[in-house]
Amino acid sequence: MEYRAFCYTIGIILIIFTKITGNKYLSKSKMDLKSRKLSFIQEFLRVQNEDIIRGLEKLLSNRKSELFEKNLEPMSLDQFNAEIDQALDDYNNDRVITATDLKAKIQKWN
Repeated sequence: MEYRAFCYTIGIILIIFTKITGNKYLSKSKMDLKSRKLSFIQEFLRVQNEDIIRGLEKLLSNRKSELFEKNLEPMSLDQFNAEIDQALDDYNNDRVITATDLKAKIQKWN
């Protein structure tokens, strides 16, 4: 689903980018998705205006957040109870790590 959402977002960006730059060859109806993405990347690499880049970054970030939130579904009561049971089983069988121990392990990474 992540890839599909990304492709959809790129499509939206292409449409907006076409409107901003006036590039008719990026029209949604004239190319398949793969060609549109390649054209977008090529055109994006030529952009020298920081406001356009900032706008596209913001648009991508906002759209990804919207798609993520749109696809969220509430957990069923059965799933919720199953996860609680699993957590209790993990705790009872020493398959947990305390926050203190985790912090200590992370400190050793550096």
